[in-house]
Amino acid sequence: MGSDLEFVPAPLDRSATFYVAGHRGLVGSAIWRKLQASGFGHVMGRTSDELDLKNRDDVFAFFAENKPRYVILAAAKVGGILANSTYPVDFLSENLRIQVNVLDAAREYGVERLLFLGSSCIYPKFAEQPIREDALLTGHLEPTNDAYAIAKIAGIMQIQAVRRQYGLSWISAMPTNLYGPGDNFSPHGSHVLPALIRRYDEAARAGRESVANWGTGSPRREFLHVDDMAAACLHLLENYDGPSQVNVGTGTDITIKELASIVADAVGYQGIIEWDSSKPDGTPQKLLDVSKLAEAGWSASIGLPEGVRSTVEWYRENLAALRA
Repeated sequence: MGSDLEFVPAPLDRSATFYVAGHRGLVGSAIWRKLQASGFGHVMGRTSDELDLKNRDDVFAFFAENKPRYVILAAAKVGGILANSTYPVDFLSENLRIQVNVLDAAREYGVERLLFLGSSCIYPKFAEQPIREDALLTGHLEPTNDAYAIAKIAGIMQIQAVRRQYGLSWISAMPTNLYGPGDNFSPHGSHVLPALIRRYDEAARAGRESVANWGTGSPRREFLHVDDMAAACLHLLENYDGPSQVNVGTGTDITIKELASIVADAVGYQGIIEWDSSKPDGTPQKLLDVSKLAEAGWSASIGLPEGVRSTVEWYRENLAALRA
């Protein structure tokens, strides 16, 4: 056993092998872009067809052959509320297998620095706002995605256990709501921001006089551009070490009604925005406390109007290839 007190964060070796698990996803692809732009010359990724992370033998063989020095674990089975509540076994079982296989193989083959990416759904449904890292395991989870959340909590626990038992300086980061290039804009499986972009863009193209949204528009949410998330991941790897997961967000939130106006402006929609108050609003507020991240020397730099505009541009450029 070692002691993580011996480790001092420092700039990573740009010539070392860096494996990004889940490099085709929203977060993983942004991390890939960030690492390449930051001078890393040997960034590795494998598609799920090339490497099934649920297959333990294949994962160990991959690590044995490539021996990455650094790893970011951004791979996960993800989905919206409907998918999570309909297939909880799949979300629990598949994510646990992915995490255990990658983390065990990384430990076996001497990965020096590893960052595990979780989700803000790990926190209790009624956690005090803004949500601090120490709120973890202090209350009941949101029932619609508790299986996914438990898998992510298990990942955090494994990172902490590896630190205690083996002295490896691995860390965890918990992002708030993310958006940006590569997002899921499906009308059935997307989150609120990409769903609004698609809805308002289609309304603008069709010349519709009004657009109706669910709820009152009063719930408050926090949004972080995925390129900011990628920058935060690299910053944490080079500047932070500790057993606690680190919240990654902007530290500010807006109402869904305000978000809808930003999206309407970005796509050029000038019609009427209506709200159907007979539909549910969901949780009134979900905001992360980012004090620990600020102490580590990082803060978000992409403003929401700017980020939404660039995401709309990406959406329009890639419309033909997007998921239906």
